[in-house]
Amino acid sequence: MKLIVDGIIENLQENGGCTVYFAQLLTFLQNNNISLEYIRFKSEDGNIPLKGEHTKVVYETAKLLERWRDVEIKGELSDSIFHSTHYRLPKQRVKTVTTVHDFTYELYRKGPARWMHSWQKFRAIRNSDLVICVSQNTADDLMKFCPIDPAKIRVVYNGVSSVYTPLSQTEHTNEVVFIGARGWYKNFTLAVQTMQQFPTLKLSIVGGGKLTDEELQHLEAHIPGRYEWLGRLTDEELNIVYNRAHCLFYPSSYEGFGIPVIEAMRSGCPVIAVDVSSIPEVAGSAAILTKQADVASFNQALNRLDDLKYRKDLIQMGYEQASKFSWEKCYFDTLAVYKELESHSL
Repeated sequence: MKLIVDGIIENLQENGGCTVYFAQLLTFLQNNNISLEYIRFKSEDGNIPLKGEHTKVVYETAKLLERWRDVEIKGELSDSIFHSTHYRLPKQRVKTVTTVHDFTYELYRKGPARWMHSWQKFRAIRNSDLVICVSQNTADDLMKFCPIDPAKIRVVYNGVSSVYTPLSQTEHTNEVVFIGARGWYKNFTLAVQTMQQFPTLKLSIVGGGKLTDEELQHLEAHIPGRYEWLGRLTDEELNIVYNRAHCLFYPSSYEGFGIPVIEAMRSGCPVIAVDVSSIPEVAGSAAILTKQADVASFNQALNRLDDLKYRKDLIQMGYEQASKFSWEKCYFDTLAVYKELESHSL
């Protein structure tokens, strides 16, 4: 079997979730000496490591509107499997896998951006031999937005880096961690309004780009002097933040998977989130899940962490829940999809 990977994602994002997903998968694949041909549409190295003994990197020049084009594949294809990093299809007939991460565009975006994204995604889904969904919730959403034969769908959960782990002698702080994008369904404004009710706590904001003027005004109006934007952190730096934090506050109303939930649990950090989309599937009973995304519900959740025995039990349950997810398991489950498709005839 030879895996052909379209690396267009490196032209679309620096180090986002899709890049992390493929970087992890391909690292395991190369370590296990699987034949890999990676098509890179940029002259310099990207964020996906490609140094396997059986890895071939093919450099192509990105054409106008490259992200929307089908991918030209050269050479013998009879034993090959094609997997795009972002909803593209091969020009030649070859066994094809597509990974679907979420349906945020379909749920929260409007206009041309949504139309183009959905057109490309749905076309890839319908023309792939097998489709990987990163959660059962994403698979359910797929059947709502782009119905296909359910027999083509395989649920393969995302993993979490082994970097996230409890640290000894870490001094706990009053930090409540908010991580990632802050727009739309992420409910950042609700998080800030909730923090107003807890004057002894501080909001630590990770990633998501610099705070906008509007966000700064909102923060100053509700929790002046009790917030800090930590910027973009490495896994090692974020692990330290999780270890010292009061909790992860993850008030999102929609996630395709929700990796920070498992990162925090693996680090021994209690999690507060909303009982929607994939979150209950990923968090299990090891997080405080609110029925609604509103200030009253979040207030009640934060108050529950004052019970030290409950907090300790929650952390222990988090360790157990996080142990169910790893990038190694994600790799082997994905490899099983490739091998299943390998046995199919074109």
